[in-house]
Amino acid sequence: MTADPLNLVGTTLADKYAVERLVGEGGFALVYRATHTIWKRPVALKVFRHLGRYPLERQKELIESFVREGSVLAELSERSAAIVQARDIGTLAAPDGAHMPYMVLEWLDGTTLDHVLETESAAGRAPRSLEEARALLEPVAEALALAHRRGIAHRDVKPANLFVLGDPADRPTVKILDFGIAKVVTEAERSGGGFNKTQGVFSNFTPAYGAPEQYSKQLGATGPWTDVFALALILVEVLSGAAALVGDDLAQLGFASTDPNRRPTPRTRGVAVSDAVEAVFARALAVEPGSRYADAADFWNALRVAMELAPLSAAALDAGARSSVRSLPAAPAARAIHAAPTLKSDGLPMANTITPDSLLSSVSSSREARSQPADKRRVGVFVAIGLAVVALGGVGAAAQSLLRGGATVASTGSTSSPPPSAVPPPPAPKPSCPAGMIEIPGGKFFMGSDEKAEWAERERPAHKVQLAPYCIDRFEVTTAQYKACSDKGDCKRASTENDFEGITDKLHKTFDPLCNIRDPAAMASHPINCVDWQMAVDYCQAAGKRLPTEAEWEFATRGSDGRTYPWGDEVPTAGHLNACGKECLAWSRKRGIFDQEAMYPKEDDGFPTTAPVGSFPKGKSVFGVEDVVGNVWEWTSDWYAPYSTAVETDPKGPSTGKERVIRGGAWNGSQPTWVRPTFRYSDVPTSKSYGIGFRCAKPL
Repeated sequence: MTADPLNLVGTTLADKYAVERLVGEGGFALVYRATHTIWKRPVALKVFRHLGRYPLERQKELIESFVREGSVLAELSERSAAIVQARDIGTLAAPDGAHMPYMVLEWLDGTTLDHVLETESAAGRAPRSLEEARALLEPVAEALALAHRRGIAHRDVKPANLFVLGDPADRPTVKILDFGIAKVVTEAERSGGGFNKTQGVFSNFTPAYGAPEQYSKQLGATGPWTDVFALALILVEVLSGAAALVGDDLAQLGFASTDPNRRPTPRTRGVAVSDAVEAVFARALAVEPGSRYADAADFWNALRVAMELAPLSAAALDAGARSSVRSLPAAPAARAIHAAPTLKSDGLPMANTITPDSLLSSVSSSREARSQPADKRRVGVFVAIGLAVVALGGVGAAAQSLLRGGATVASTGSTSSPPPSAVPPPPAPKPSCPAGMIEIPGGKFFMGSDEKAEWAERERPAHKVQLAPYCIDRFEVTTAQYKACSDKGDCKRASTENDFEGITDKLHKTFDPLCNIRDPAAMASHPINCVDWQMAVDYCQAAGKRLPTEAEWEFATRGSDGRTYPWGDEVPTAGHLNACGKECLAWSRKRGIFDQEAMYPKEDDGFPTTAPVGSFPKGKSVFGVEDVVGNVWEWTSDWYAPYSTAVETDPKGPSTGKERVIRGGAWNGSQPTWVRPTFRYSDVPTSKSYGIGFRCAKPL
C-alpha cells in the first residue's frame, strides 16, 4: 500500500477511532482500518476526498445529499445483513487544511467476489452451477430488492462491490458495499466538478458492468433496472468463469453493452441453460431499460420460477437476512460515562450529533483541485467512483457503505467538537408497493367508451371515474406462484379440468390438457388458469392483496388519455400480445375446435396457447403493467352490470349479480376489439376455464 497521504495513521479521530493503517485508496476515497478505543472493536474509516474543490454552497448541497442518502441507507443496512453496516459520520482536516467527510463502517474480514473469481480461475476450479450461483448471490438480490422497493438504486453493482465472508466454496455470506455512493458522485458531477473522468466518461459506474443507459443517456435514466442488468452480468460471469462484457477499452465495452444483436446471456458465453432460464437472462440484459425487469425482485423471482423453484415470498424479500445483522456490544460498565458515545434507540453508536450545517462549519474554503489517476481493471478501463475494497493477501479488507447518525469533527493532530445540534429525523418513508407490484398513482379517466358498434354495447356509456392510488401485480399470477400457495394449504389446488357452461366431452379432451397445473414444472412461468373466481380471491387474500376492481383494472391498463390499447393507438401486432395469430389458428384447426380469421393473418406470436408472463414487454401499459391484454382473461372483483352515466369515485360494482366481470381477452382472441382495455366480458364465478386467470391488487 502507498504512503498515507492524509497522515492519519497513528492518530485518533473523534476521541475514539485509533487509526492503524491505510488499506485502500481510490480517486474518490481512502479506506483505513481503525479500532474503536472504547469497545476494542475494529472498524473501517472511509474518507471522502476533494470536497474542498467545490464552491462553499455546492459543498453544503453535497453534504446534505451525503447525510440524506446515508440516513435512508443506514435503515436498509439495519434491515438486511447483506448490506454493510454503517456506524458513524464526521469530518476531519487534511494536512493541507482541507476538511472532508468520513464514514465509520463495520470491519469485514474476507475478500471481494472479483478476487474470489480470479483466484478460483487461476486454481483451475470449474465455474459454479446455476444452482450454486443462485445460492451465492441470492442475499445480494434480496438486499437490492429491499432497496429498490424504496426507490433506491446502487448504480455500481459489480464483483468488487460484493464482499465474501467465509469459505467461498461453502455457503459464504455476501455483502453489498458502496450503496448510494454513485448517486452522491453523480450529483457532484452535475455541478461541473467531475470527480474522475476517463476518456470523457464520468466515474460513477464501472464500464465492465455498465448498463446501456449508463453509456448513452438517450436510452433513458438509470434506476433499479440498471442494477438488474449488472446483477445479471455478474451471474453470467459466475456461471461462465469469464467476464460477460468483453472489451479491451471503454469503446469496446460500451459496444458490448449496447449491441442489440448479441446479448451477453449464458448461452452466448457457452453455458448450457434451459430455454426458460435463457429467456430470463435475455430480458434482464435487454438494451432498452423498459424491456428489462423493473427491479431485482422481479428478476430474481423470474429466475427462480425458470429454475422450477417457488418465487421468494414477500416477507423474505422485505426482511432479507435481518436475523444475522450484527451490532456492536454495549460499552463496558467500567468506562467513564462521559467517554462512551451515546447509543441511539436502535443500538447503533452515535457521537455528538451533527447536521449538514455543523459539518460545513469546519469545512475549509480551499478550492484547489487535485489530479486523480484512473484505476485499472482486468477487463479494460476501470472508471469507478472510488476504491470500494482492497484485499490484502485475500483477507483483512475494509468495507464501506453510508453513514448512520451523527459524528464529531476531528483534525489529524487533535480533536474538537462543533456545538451539538439536533439531527432532524428522516422523513417517514413514502408508502410503496410490494415486490412484483406496480404503483398506480390514481387519477381521473373516462371508463368505457361511446363506440356505436354492436360489439361495444357493454362498454357504453363512457363515464367519469376517480380512483385513489393503489398497487397492482405487474404480471398475471403464475402457475408456480399459485402452486406454492396451494402447497402450503392457503389455496385450493388448481383444477386439472375445465368446468364452464356448455363444455362437451370433445372440449374436455381438447382443453383439459391446457390447464397449466397439469405440468407445473414446464408451465411454471405461465399464468395459472382453470381456477374459479373464489380461488382467485383466496389466493390474493393469502398474499395480503385482493382482486382489482373493474375500474382499477381498466385504469391500470389504459391510464387517463383515452388510448385504444395499453401501449397506445397502434393496432396490435404479434409483438404486442399473445392472441390468436397463425400459430393459434393452426393449433385450433388441427383439433377441429374453431375455424376463424386470425388476429394477425400474416404473423405468428410464437405461442399457440398461453405464454410465460412478461413475454411481450412491448405491450405493457402506460404504467408498466404487462400482459393486461391477451394470454388469459382476468377475473375482477365486480359483479357485471350495465354502466350508468354517474360520476363515480372508487366504484366497486353492484353488491349482487350472476356473473363476475373478466377483462383483457385471451390467447385465443381473434378480434382486435377483444383486447381493447374497455372491452367487457363476464362469466359465472364457478367457471374454471383454460382461458381465465387473474392478477391481484391492493390499496397503497
